[in-house]
Amino acid sequence: MSDEEKYTVEKVSSPVPQASATPEEEKRLVRKLDKRILPLTCLLYLFAFLDRSNIGNARLQGLPQETLGGDPSGLLFEWVTSAFYFSYILCQVPATILSKLFPPSYWMAGAAIGWGISSTLSASAFNFAGIVCARVGVGIFEAGFGPAIPLYFSFFYTKEELGLRMGYWFGFAAVAGAFGGLIAYGVQNINYGPPLTGGVGGQSDWKILFLMEGIPAIILGLITIFALPNRPESTNFLTEREREIALERGSRSSKADTGAMVRKEHIISAITDWRVYAGGCIYFGVNCALASLSAFLPTIIKTFGYTNALAQILTVPPYAVAAIVLCSTAYATDRFQSRGLAVAGSCAVSTIGYLIVVVVPDNMKARYFAVFCITSGTYTAIGITIAWFTHNLGSETKKATGIPMFMAIGQCGSVLGTHLYPETDGPRYLMGFGTTCGLEAFATFCALALHFSYKWDNAKRNRLYGVPDPNESVDTSELADKTPNFRYIA
Repeated sequence: MSDEEKYTVEKVSSPVPQASATPEEEKRLVRKLDKRILPLTCLLYLFAFLDRSNIGNARLQGLPQETLGGDPSGLLFEWVTSAFYFSYILCQVPATILSKLFPPSYWMAGAAIGWGISSTLSASAFNFAGIVCARVGVGIFEAGFGPAIPLYFSFFYTKEELGLRMGYWFGFAAVAGAFGGLIAYGVQNINYGPPLTGGVGGQSDWKILFLMEGIPAIILGLITIFALPNRPESTNFLTEREREIALERGSRSSKADTGAMVRKEHIISAITDWRVYAGGCIYFGVNCALASLSAFLPTIIKTFGYTNALAQILTVPPYAVAAIVLCSTAYATDRFQSRGLAVAGSCAVSTIGYLIVVVVPDNMKARYFAVFCITSGTYTAIGITIAWFTHNLGSETKKATGIPMFMAIGQCGSVLGTHLYPETDGPRYLMGFGTTCGLEAFATFCALALHFSYKWDNAKRNRLYGVPDPNESVDTSELADKTPNFRYIA
């Protein structure tokens, strides 16, 4: 029987076998899952982020000259960048809830093929309307991928394993930033089209960039159809023994609404949960910074006095360091089962980075160091926040609603971030740096508030109901994260 046939048969939640797995069996299973799931999902996110952020590199490779009439004010480019986020924000919540009703392999593959085609077609744009339509298409399809991945990971990994896996996955956004800079540097030397006025390379190099980063996503999407495992209860990737262990692991901290079903009361619970909106405030601040980095970092580094080509190369080290910091911090949060302080600390580091850029206008080494603080803090805060809420929302339906909700709120910060760096504000961009600095500081406060809120709630439940066994199965089918025996990660 095929994966999709099994998935159809097992639409309603399957009973969890009582599998007494040995530590060696669990380790073997986790290694098997890591070898199949992580390479595919991380590569998918690499190309998703490349196709999302390559617009910043294209800006230095002739796109404004060929499609935006030169765009001397930079306003048209800001709207091109924002177009992605408008569709991304609107489609996140419905797309993630719908993803529960389909086999993950088909859903993720369809999303990748869709955004890959949209990005590839960006190369054919010849005016403002054309490039905006392509960016809207990328946003629609990526909305079905990014928020669905934390939910997908929760099918296979426990709360003690989730942070590092989310760190690996989101770390590929930083890898994409580094990789994108290298690709852009190489493409800039192709010299496609007439010579670029005031820069290096040809006016049409940006078309090659979109083709090189869009076509691989389509190919990877086709591979995903056959290679990505579906849910533990339906995939033929696992043996029967491994399936029993996987289902038992998935029921340790919460057991509810598994399979192709949606609980309306959990959707309402997510919509009315103040913590989801607090997470959205954190995500708003860090995504304002992230969108700014993605779209404008090459331009910002160019204002330090470097050429276009060198500015592309100098974006690589900050992204590489950010990936290392994110994965190291994610491992520590798994080890200590505490994420709030890590998120707050990361946001604080970003705040310090923006302060340095604002108050030290002439020391380029200090300003470049500040870029490392900003990238490392921002990427770490986002990755850890996703892992934080992936456990703390309790049930699958509440995760499928709450995760894209706080992400959608956060992506509004991305829209703001794309409008904070007009050409007329260069070279210091005080409005952009000052605004983002304040938002990162506010995100620090929100993370601390959530951390202490979760600790207080856990302590209250321990007093009322006793301290639960961390490995016991907690039935969250009725109350989601409000179940008496459920405990939050603070």
